[in-house]
Amino acid sequence: MNTEVVAVKQPFDFQLFYAIRERSLGRVMSKLKRFLGRHAEQRLSELGFTNFKASYIAFLGNLEEHGTTNNELAKRAGVTKQAMSKVVKLLEDDGYIYTVKNERDSRSSQIFINERGKQLLVAVHTCMEELRAKFHAIAGYEQVEQMIDTMVLLVREIEKDTGPLSGSPCIP
Repeated sequence: MNTEVVAVKQPFDFQLFYAIRERSLGRVMSKLKRFLGRHAEQRLSELGFTNFKASYIAFLGNLEEHGTTNNELAKRAGVTKQAMSKVVKLLEDDGYIYTVKNERDSRSSQIFINERGKQLLVAVHTCMEELRAKFHAIAGYEQVEQMIDTMVLLVREIEKDTGPLSGSPCIP
């Protein structure tokens, strides 16, 4: 006598899938990142920073006042040296940065932000504050600030195990 239990296949529940998908962490964060980038690029263009890509913001945010090498920037941004060299060339051509041969190692250069680059960073900050205000209007000040506090906490704890994910660590 065969006593095997036969599993009855249930049809795929699309309603459950849609409910899960709506709250998928990866999906929500991806959409917010795309929204932030699109908003920043549009506003920066309106402010005269044309041909600037939101992905370059992480690069500029990793520059140091006394110069930074391409290798260090690549490491901080979590990209290859070749990719960073390409971004450096684009930003130098667009007038946001300048390079100077490294006095200690003539094979490399120190990368500096110039006045136009500094103006860009101020404009980026303004764009992000506009978005923050928009988020406050949608969800309320307390909820948005709590969300940011939670994300900072998560990044800090993750970076304790992994080291900085890119750029400087999230320091309290």
